[in-house]
Amino acid sequence: MTMKRKTLLKIIGSVGALFIAFMLTRAYLAARDAGLISRNDYDTTAPNIPKMMRPSVLVFHKTNGFIHEEGIPAANTMLVQIAAEQGWDVFVTDNGATHSPEILEQFDIVVWNNVTGDVLTHEQRAAMRQWFLKGGGWIGLHASGGNFSYKWPWFVDTLIGTEFVGHTLNPQFQDADVLVANPQGALTNHLPERWRIENEEWYAFETNPREKGYEILLTLDEASYVTNGENWMGLDDQMDGEHPIAWRHEVSDGRIFYSGIGHQSATYRLPEYREFVRRGMVWAAGVN
Repeated sequence: MTMKRKTLLKIIGSVGALFIAFMLTRAYLAARDAGLISRNDYDTTAPNIPKMMRPSVLVFHKTNGFIHEEGIPAANTMLVQIAAEQGWDVFVTDNGATHSPEILEQFDIVVWNNVTGDVLTHEQRAAMRQWFLKGGGWIGLHASGGNFSYKWPWFVDTLIGTEFVGHTLNPQFQDADVLVANPQGALTNHLPERWRIENEEWYAFETNPREKGYEILLTLDEASYVTNGENWMGLDDQMDGEHPIAWRHEVSDGRIFYSGIGHQSATYRLPEYREFVRRGMVWAAGVN
């Protein structure tokens, strides 16, 4: 092999290596920006919050994991509209430093809107737990109860009451039948007993919160959509027996309402779902 040819091959090899490194860097940055790579971003300086009239709602949408780029703003819009119609004050933020004793005591409800990743410091976790047990109302929407990144056992074991194990994939978004567990229930009597929701992502959980005494509000009919069990990502979209997708319960003086529905922005514009969340917020606030 001639010297020129060896030199040419070295140059080609170097260029190829640089190109591969460039593409890997781009892929990493794209995944990071999309929230596919968990971050450790904690807030320690709270925003200025105006004086809240009661009842009041804190809407929190921090993402240290996957970012629901369309679902989060759609849910924020819905929540602000509900608060306005109820005559409640509302503050919307992605700043975890709002979870302090001084700030939380200004609010009757805290809504976690598609929060992902580990988002609170140990002190902020303790403040939220104390606020909740003293009578706070906590609402969790979709990803707020559905990711692997929370390093907070109390949140998983007590607040949500179970752990996310996966969601539909192949296809990810599907039409499905949601079943009302108690058609006469105060939070669900506006819904049809079999409620078809189109083009959504459907969560599965490790255990059924009913086993802990939580009140199941909505379940899924797995026969109404495609489930594949455990997939190549290690996620499972099936559950044995009843498949809950929304529930509520009380711990001490605190109230929790969780709905696993809500990946897609269009879902937050469904009148039935909007009313379901509104009733959950009213119940969590402890007002009529």
